[in-house]
Amino acid sequence: MPEAPALGPAAAVAAAATRLSAAGIEQARREASRLWIAVAGRPVALADRDPDLVVMGAFEAAVGRRAAGEPFAHITGTIGFRHLDIATDARALIPRPETEGLVEAVLARARGLRVADVGTGTGCIALSLAAEGGCAVVAIDRSAAALTLAAENARRAGVRVALTLGDLTEPLGAASVDALVSNPPYLSEEEYAGLDASVRAWEPALALVSGPDGLDATTRLLDDGRRVVRPGGWLALEVDCSRAAEAGRRASALGWVDVTILNDTFGRERYLLARRRDAS
Repeated sequence: MPEAPALGPAAAVAAAATRLSAAGIEQARREASRLWIAVAGRPVALADRDPDLVVMGAFEAAVGRRAAGEPFAHITGTIGFRHLDIATDARALIPRPETEGLVEAVLARARGLRVADVGTGTGCIALSLAAEGGCAVVAIDRSAAALTLAAENARRAGVRVALTLGDLTEPLGAASVDALVSNPPYLSEEEYAGLDASVRAWEPALALVSGPDGLDATTRLLDDGRRVVRPGGWLALEVDCSRAAEAGRRASALGWVDVTILNDTFGRERYLLARRRDAS
């Protein structure tokens, strides 16, 4: 009995979209098309009519991983962040578009200055500040695996930052930076338990959970930030929109001035900006 003919690229993408949709993946057709481009290096409309068996096999494997819930960025291995192509995997949180706005807020206040990026993960914030703003950046993380990934991204980007293993601001000296920036963990334990499995199963809890109320790391940064940021220097934190007002209140109570909450591109309160009071 003759073998059934292999699917052509267009039919394979259509079948993949059906499979992804059945697995509960939103915008399944778009994701199937993007997976094809990631594997084949060209849109399906430009693909050869006769399938390349190696490409078809790799595409089928990629679709299987996505249908099982693995994040798209882990399958392709990279994600765009501002002007950089960032390698990402299970060692660190996948960079989100919202965090690009945090970089923008820091660049408006600290170009060419000394900056610490706390909880650097993939290094996306630190590398963007160094590349775009000419900042001298120390990138800190308590995960050695995340720092290894950040080092890989620094080599990819051809950007130099100082990578340091440590817990939040502990490695920093007094008044040692002009700006302290962080996208810290900001979910409560209860919120983490309720996250979609596509996040819980693939991204490190260390980068997501911050105590019973989700504010442990933020509060520690607000507190010790007064020690490490020079007088007149800046603090910039990404915060959960439901806790932005409380984070701002805590910043003011600890003596930070010019406390401001900025919205992200989706109109949600997302960034806390504050300045350390000038020396009297």
